[in-house]
This record gives sequence, structure tokens and C-alpha cells, in this order.
Amino acid sequence: MASAMTVASSSNSRIPLLLSEGDIVDGTVDYKGRPAIRTKHGRWKSASFIIGMEIAERIAYYGITSNLISYLTGPLGESTASAAANVNAWTGFGCLFPVVGAIVADSFLGRYRTIVVSSFIYILGLALLTLSAILPYTSSVNYKKTTIGMLCDSPHFQIISIFFSLYLVSIGQSGHRPCVQAFGADQFDGQNFHESKAKSSFFNWWYMGMCLGPLLVLSVINYIQDNVGWGFGFGIPCIIMTLALLVFLLGSPTYRHVIRGEERSAFVRIGRVLSAAAMNWRIKQSTIDVEEEAQGFSPSHGSKQFRFLDKALVAPRSSDDIGKVCCKSEVEEVKAVLRLFPIWATSIVYAIVFSQSLTFFTKQGLTMDRSLGPSFSIPPASLQSFINISVVVVIPIYDRILVPISRSFTGKPGGITVLQRVGTGMLISTVSMITAAIVEKKRLETALENGLIDLPDVTVPMSVWWLVPQYVLLGISEVFTMVGLQEFFYDQVPTELRSVGLSLYLSVFGVGSLLSSLMISIIDKATGSNGQDSWFSSNLNRGHLDYFYCLLAAFSAIQLMVFVYFAKCYIYNKKS
Repeated sequence: MASAMTVASSSNSRIPLLLSEGDIVDGTVDYKGRPAIRTKHGRWKSASFIIGMEIAERIAYYGITSNLISYLTGPLGESTASAAANVNAWTGFGCLFPVVGAIVADSFLGRYRTIVVSSFIYILGLALLTLSAILPYTSSVNYKKTTIGMLCDSPHFQIISIFFSLYLVSIGQSGHRPCVQAFGADQFDGQNFHESKAKSSFFNWWYMGMCLGPLLVLSVINYIQDNVGWGFGFGIPCIIMTLALLVFLLGSPTYRHVIRGEERSAFVRIGRVLSAAAMNWRIKQSTIDVEEEAQGFSPSHGSKQFRFLDKALVAPRSSDDIGKVCCKSEVEEVKAVLRLFPIWATSIVYAIVFSQSLTFFTKQGLTMDRSLGPSFSIPPASLQSFINISVVVVIPIYDRILVPISRSFTGKPGGITVLQRVGTGMLISTVSMITAAIVEKKRLETALENGLIDLPDVTVPMSVWWLVPQYVLLGISEVFTMVGLQEFFYDQVPTELRSVGLSLYLSVFGVGSLLSSLMISIIDKATGSNGQDSWFSSNLNRGHLDYFYCLLAAFSAIQLMVFVYFAKCYIYNKKS
């Protein structure tokens, strides 16, 4: 396998005589290090194994995350605000760790081996979480009833073991999440017309698969966790993830592996440019123009953004080593990476909004009428399935109807630009927060009218189906913003850094979740001082989640305006 990750200097000599040059996919090899054959390796056959792996990982992830706040506020007895903050912190770190995993993959192990190693760690974390949930002393937890909810004297060891398991899962995600999608996209040759079109559709169908898998089993897992047992409910994701790894390994003979070139790594090139520009910070623009002309470029060649980086084109005075002078293409490469960060930063509020579906949306549903027939109650976390349903329904409509129609007007392969797609999703997410605020205000009014303000354990006579619109709108926004960001960060980075590019996409949601956790903690303390009920009171009937949703809607509107400004200024590396 190691030979598949390095340059095969004699690859041309190993091309079978019966194959023409067009049958070989340039820059890729198979698992034995031989040149990849177009009809034998890669494309949808290989991508199906990889998509299957990702579907299983999403089932495992949402099998934990979707109902985690119920576990923390139930068996572990945490307050609503504390549990929400802990869930957001965990999901946040889970989205930030992939930056490290992507660097390891792109610089050392390669994507395939990183996926395998991180999957083993992932499975270990799931197994330990299952054991932590079924330890004998779980049943000996002493619960205390208070005016603000349930508190418990849960053994510290159990709490430590549960959070250790959760963060071990995050470490497993760190290598898994950025590499699996990049490895899947690697199965399509961007230089081949037909495969290039398939790669564009890959991101849409990839995301639909991610949502379809959890949709089919999420309600079952949530029901088992709420009604059968948490150990069994956590054990199912562990079994699914183990089977998925076996299936992924079975597909190994069909995969294409991108060859790492002999040139300096992208990280080294970026570091050289930044270092050279810093050393030459006193150099004037006229000197840079002369150096550009000496390299055969006009002073106007390349991007006018980040012109301070053009100082890297001039040799430092402290050295006469010409090898330390950066070329124009290296400078433009660093500019391309820096152009990503305004888009990254202006997407964070969207991530904050999205994190609410895993926490407060679920807690709202827990207080409402969830009966479906005389003897069955819908698990509140199962309403998250409407996000997945929306994605599964909208993606085929978008890919097969909206894109061709818009393409006929714009002439762009994707119908609209990637950033236009992202901005559309941000607008829809803003509407989802406004909708959530209206529904929560209605729920509070219903509780007041029925004298339930101080009876948090009594069901508010308002159907849980009122929450469906906010879930559906958030799901539609995913089709635009999440898929758009994935494609954007994959395409707009150097080829060798595509795992890192996708980890940047994930880090948006990591930072968003952490900021959501921080916001909740600050608002909880600010609004709950002097004996008052905070917005996030454990008795939601005395809280004000509607105020919080209005605040997020306002932030989203501001974010959208700033995003539109930077999107208009953005210069694509490729036509998009």
C-alpha cells in the first residue's frame, strides 16, 4: 500500500502493452502502486464503497449526537443550559480536530491509510461509550428533584469515562471526515469531461447519501435509547461502523490513489512565501514590479489582492541563494488560500444556527404533545429526521431540475456559482430562525393559557408537529450552504491540500458549535442573575428560547450582508 502513496518513477514502463495511453488516469495509481486504469479503477464503482462508509459514519455520529442532550439531562442529570453547552463543545471540537487529521493525511499517511487508522479509533470510542452506558453502577445513580429540574449524584468515574469516550470518537472523526470525501472525489478525473461532470454531481449525491442513511435508522435508534436502554442504543452505531470499515476495505482493489509529487509540499511552499514576504516587508512596490518583469510577467499579472505577498518574489538581502526566491505561481497559490478565510469567517453564524437542531429544538419537542396513537410517543430527537427528509427530497430536484434550468441562463456548469449557492442557504437558515422564534412564542403562550408555567413535567397541549417547519427549512438550507461549502473548499485549494480544504469546511461548524456553547453560557449567566429565570431555564416554560432565536436571526441577517460583500469580491481559482 505504501507504494500507492509515493511517486512511481517507473510507472510508464509498467503500463500494460494492451492498454492505450488514454486508458491510464494520469497522476493516480492503484493499491499496488501500478498506474490506475480508467475502466478498472475509480469512478462510481469505487465511490459507492466510499459513500457507503460515510453513510455508516453519519449513522454512528447522529446515533450519538441526536439524542445526547436527553442522555445528559436524563441519566446524567445535567441542567438544560449545561447539557446544551457540553453538546455544542463536543461537536465543536469534533469539527476542529479534522484540521489536524487532514494535515497528517496530506503530508504523511495519505488519505486511504488515514481513513483506516481513524476508523479503528472511532470504533474504539463507540465501544467504550457503550460500556460506559451499561456499567452496573448506572442504576445506582441517586436522583434529586429540585425546582429547576433533575440533579443527580452520578459517580465521577462514569462521567469521566463517557466524556473520554466521546472525545475519542472526535479523534477518530479527525482523520475520517476530511479524508473520506476527498478520497471519494479523487475517484473522478477532473481532466476528463465525463468524469468531471460526474464529480460535480458526486458532492450532491454524497450529501444525499449522508442524510438518507441516518433517516432510515435514526428514529429506531432514538426509540431504543429512550425506551430500551442507552447501552443498546449506543451499541448499534458501534456495530454499524465496524461493518462499514469491513466493506470499505473490500473495495481497496478498485480505488485510485493520487500520487504525491516530488516537488515541495504545499505546506512548505506556503511557509516559504509567508516567510519571504515578512523578511522583505520594507521593499517598495517598484522593486516588486521590476522583479515580476524579470520573471516574464507584467506588473498587472495575477491577483491584485494581498499585494504584500508579492514581496516574496524578491530575494532577501541577507541571502544570495536564488533557491530562496519564490516564483509567481507560489505567491498566487498562497493568495488563493488566504482568499478562503473571509468566506470561512462569514459562514460561522450559519454553523451556530445549525447547532440548535441538536439541542434546543429537541428540548422544545420534549415538552410538547408527541402522542401518535393511544400508546406511542414520538422520540423528540426523531424530528431531526425532517432535516434529512428535506435534503433527500430537495437534492434530486436541485441537481436534475434547478441546475439545468439555471445553466441554460448562466452558462455555468453548476447553474449558479458555488458562493451564490452558499448565500441562498444562509438566507433560508435566517428564515428558519424566525420561524423557530414564532413557534416557541406560541408554545409559551399555550403553556401560560393552560396554567403550566410552573409545571415543567406536564405536557404542553400543543402538537410537536409545529416544530416541523423549522427543521424542514434548516434541511433545505443544508442543500445549498453545506454542499456548497464542501465543493468550494475542495476546489479552491491546491490539489495536495484537498483534505485540508474539507477540514476547513468542517472547522466552520466546529468554531460555530464552540461559539454557540460560549453564547449559551454567557446568556445563561446574564439572564439568570438576581434569582431570575434565564432564557435557557431547565423549566422551558419560564425560559425564553424565542428571544434567543430572534437574536440568532438578527446575527444571520448581518452575516448574510457581509458574506455577499466578500462573495462579490472573491476571485475563483477555476471557473465555477
